Amino acid sequence: MLRTSRAVVLALSLVALVLPFGAGGAQAQPLPENYNFFAGIPDELTNPGGSLPGSNDFSCKPSAEHPRPVVLVHGTGGSQQTNWGAYVPMLKNAGYCVFALTYGAIPGAPWPISAIGGMGPIGESAAQFKTFVDRIRSSTGAQTVDVVGHSQGTIIPTYYLKQLGGEGTITNYVSIAPPWRGLTTLGADGLPALAKRLGVPESSIPVCQACGEMTAESEVVKKVNAGGTPYVEGVNYTNISTRYDEAIRLEQGQVPGPPGYNVTNIVVQDTCSQDYSEHAAIAGSRRAAYMTLNALDPAHPREVPCMFVPPFSG
Repeated sequence: MLRTSRAVVLALSLVALVLPFGAGGAQAQPLPENYNFFAGIPDELTNPGGSLPGSNDFSCKPSAEHPRPVVLVHGTGGSQQTNWGAYVPMLKNAGYCVFALTYGAIPGAPWPISAIGGMGPIGESAAQFKTFVDRIRSSTGAQTVDVVGHSQGTIIPTYYLKQLGGEGTITNYVSIAPPWRGLTTLGADGLPALAKRLGVPESSIPVCQACGEMTAESEVVKKVNAGGTPYVEGVNYTNISTRYDEAIRLEQGQVPGPPGYNVTNIVVQDTCSQDYSEHAAIAGSRRAAYMTLNALDPAHPREVPCMFVPPFSG
């Protein structure tokens, strides 16, 4: 009798350990969601250079409901953890296989400098993105992926599509605060011309080589807009912008698509005057996040709340 009781206790203990996980070790309990642009920073501090819980599981197999992995592409100065604290748990809880990379980090830099991505030349960063997408498609068996990019993270996948043979590998493309036509604020659009006069490459700006390549007249932006549009036919685009963006003018990101292209432009204040998100906060707000979910799965839309969204944090 005593042995039987011990066996039952042991079995119940094992069940208690396994219950938080589904088949194959997939997490069944929802991850805590925190809609704040800075939500991923504690994870970077406790797990330097790691991945947010729920992301970068290369054993994840997409479900019939969500057949494409979602790839998160951070902005200038971000990383796979610091930029996506609001998005990884939301997408994982919704049933997606979620992946995020840090691209363009300074080679060989120690932590925490190694967690500052988006610094390198855009062509090299796009090549890193290509390698990452190839690995995701190979491990998951998915023919195409969906992409969610923030700021520079909207330029990188487009460079991949147009310059690195990526056409046909992206289905849904959600661009948060996209600088499709390049940066013009604070005189940034004059940098390429100045660089040419000085005989200096656009990518040679100290520390942030990508910064000079994102200006309106740069060669990279011209390549992104090759053919008169930043878009690729067959991809479903959703651009989510804010009127309070201090880095990107509205017309630089809210670019209409040519006839036959699928492009949806959203300005967050058009549906809620309480939204004061700017360039950073728009990547942390619940409103923009739900708009992203609806763009990824338009057949099952969520109601996007109208709520106060503070600047900087979201």
